[in-house]
Amino acid sequence: MSSVDSQQRVLSGMRPTGKLHLGHYHGVLKNWVKLQHEYECFFFVADWHALTTQYDDPSGIEQSVWDMVIDWLAAGVNPGSSTLFIQSQVPEHAELHLLLSMITPLGWLERIPTYKDQQEKLREKDLATYGFLGYPLLQTADILMYRAGKVPVGADQVSHVEITREIARRFNHIYGREPGFEEQAEAAVVKMGKKNAKLYRNLRKRYQEEGDAEALETARALLKEQQNISLGDRERLYGYIEGGGKVILPEPQPLLTPESKMPGLDGQKMSKSYHNYIGLREEPDSVVQKIRTMQTDPQRVRRTDAGDPEKCPVWGMHQVYSDEQTCDWVQSGCRTAGIGCLDCKKPLMDAIIEEQRPLHERAREYENNPDLVHSILQEGREQARDAARDTLEEVRAAMGLGYW
Repeated sequence: MSSVDSQQRVLSGMRPTGKLHLGHYHGVLKNWVKLQHEYECFFFVADWHALTTQYDDPSGIEQSVWDMVIDWLAAGVNPGSSTLFIQSQVPEHAELHLLLSMITPLGWLERIPTYKDQQEKLREKDLATYGFLGYPLLQTADILMYRAGKVPVGADQVSHVEITREIARRFNHIYGREPGFEEQAEAAVVKMGKKNAKLYRNLRKRYQEEGDAEALETARALLKEQQNISLGDRERLYGYIEGGGKVILPEPQPLLTPESKMPGLDGQKMSKSYHNYIGLREEPDSVVQKIRTMQTDPQRVRRTDAGDPEKCPVWGMHQVYSDEQTCDWVQSGCRTAGIGCLDCKKPLMDAIIEEQRPLHERAREYENNPDLVHSILQEGREQARDAARDTLEEVRAAMGLGYW
């Protein structure tokens, strides 16, 4: 049995869409940089996922992968603190996807909210493919492959983690009931010693009869501390307390990330598809030009007209970049026409350019040393494959495929 502590492992990935923008930086990458110092993190390039909608023109994927990885490294994602890899270079993902497809009801995939939403948004593409229907299952395989207990997602992606939980639960229910499971679980309880065995049984009773979530967490903590039971026994007892079988694939929990407050140049969500973004490594002259030409409160036709910051996209950016004193200056100056729109934009230009300076410097280091980037990804691939092989070995055995 693997010795993975799933609650200390995080898995997250991004589809390769090319160079990233400030919305990605504030919404995802800054969070990754924080998480890599708190958990064992696996961050991957989801290039197979890109094929679910770009299967007819994959020509840009390779360059997009390269640009995105450079941006990750420039943003401070550290290969010494996390594992970085490309999905398609870990073929175990495909095998687990196939094996999980054997037990996944078709209706579970068809009901995913984003399935129909994406079909509506991408009407010009033929998405009546198995790959597109099955991409939530591929995401499930991505997560369960590493037994990640936590998956950082926004509120709109929780449904993808939920189907992963359901599939893990179904897998454990079907394959975790090994012959003599209850007898083996009871024997494992005895090995804990009289005091701990009594505590475990009480906690199990409280959880199963009263649904006491605190009892479940206490029991899990108790099992984690036990030195005199095997890893296999520990996994049996995790499943036994919940009334199921041995936990082969732990159910992940969504780790809700703070919603990015980084607006686009027009006040909408920053997005390449809206053409309203500032690149993560945008050149300073281009940053100045984009900020200078941002639309502002339409009521401010003349310099002497008072405005309302709440109706101006520039104010949304101030809320991300400016300190309290500057925000007060913007509020007062705009409402009294004490400052003009270009005056208001100047601190933003300076703040964004200053934020991007170290990103440009780090990116240049990696761009000038492509062999280093390749070695980072190669090392990450090997680390990922080691973890993936451990999981697949147990999955194959549980499904009766561990012949030799």
